[in-house]
Amino acid sequence: MDVGRFIQYIASGTAYTVSVTLIALPLGLFLGLIFSLLYVYGGKVLTRIMSIYSTVMRGIPPIVLLFILYFMVSGNINLSPFWAGSISLGIVSSAYQMEIIRGALLSVSGAQMMAARAIGMSRMRAIKHIIIPQAFRMAICPWSNEAAIVIKDSSLVYALGVPEILRRAQLISASTQQPFLAFIVAGLIYFMLVFVTNRLLDGLDKRMRIPANP
Repeated sequence: MDVGRFIQYIASGTAYTVSVTLIALPLGLFLGLIFSLLYVYGGKVLTRIMSIYSTVMRGIPPIVLLFILYFMVSGNINLSPFWAGSISLGIVSSAYQMEIIRGALLSVSGAQMMAARAIGMSRMRAIKHIIIPQAFRMAICPWSNEAAIVIKDSSLVYALGVPEILRRAQLISASTQQPFLAFIVAGLIYFMLVFVTNRLLDGLDKRMRIPANP
């Protein structure tokens, strides 16, 4: 296999990597937002449950959780390895995104809630229209780190047989006996995906940042 086809074959796995990320990251964000709201505003019982969830999910290696969730998801819903792996990775990410959003929610001054209630807003409306928008602005910077982690963790679905970048690099390495070049190409593609994602989110962070008082 010539070098051009060699690189093209590995790069063609990029579509799978990007697709896995575009499923897992928003799913983790959706679940993380719900869990963080339950953590902060759900009362003692729900706060305790969310705390246990966070501790367990962040204390087990992602690849172990991926296998556990994969067999649970695929066994009950009969999904393909791609979809089951993507959903499983999103569930794993939800624990980390929950902590990011929880920190952002807690960083919003309590006076904001008091002011909203003082003008007649309900607690739920105040959370939706006052607290969450400010928290999201504060969460962009740390969330960009989680986005980078999910891009890199998308390589874990290779263990399920999904032909993403790492899986294709392994196949090329085995067939050509050139593991160094295969994994260098894979590493460069992951680097570019992370670099571009972080630059885009850094730009969004600057645009959405709340100006400091003079």
